[in-house]
Amino acid sequence: MDCESIAIKSGRHPAIRVGNMRRSLVAAFALCLSAGGALAQQPAVAPIKLDVVNDSLPKSLTGTPGNAEAGKKVFLTRTLGNCLACHQVTSLKSEEFHGEFGPSLDGVAGRYTEAQLRLIVADPKRIFTNTVMPAFFRNDGLSRVRPEFVGKSILTAAQVEDVVAFLKTLN
Repeated sequence: MDCESIAIKSGRHPAIRVGNMRRSLVAAFALCLSAGGALAQQPAVAPIKLDVVNDSLPKSLTGTPGNAEAGKKVFLTRTLGNCLACHQVTSLKSEEFHGEFGPSLDGVAGRYTEAQLRLIVADPKRIFTNTVMPAFFRNDGLSRVRPEFVGKSILTAAQVEDVVAFLKTLN
């Protein structure tokens, strides 16, 4: 709950009268600090550090290879990767709603190395500076992040590795 919501619920919002007295913004702020201070007390999440070498991530994020079948599920799941919303993949033509915004991923395994694919999925702006593709494995320096997702990446390291394993099957 944000400070303004706390102030409104408590009747301490500057625009809300409690009895005949008008509460000040200072009182609402003090209430926020005391009642909502739990958010400030939560430990900060460390930013994800990627070991980028020559526009690629040569090391697995998990230390183990990904699972292509699990990667296909992440790729298709609307609440996870949702990759098909922007990209076309001919081998997935039975799936609905292929996007036309991003490039076709047919033959992507022949165009990029595994290490390059890993970086493209994890943080594509490191290679394609003007892309609108989200960084799937980044948790800082982002904009318009809902409070419950602050400090979290869209995909886990294992899910990134799974998607990379699936992309490697697209020859």
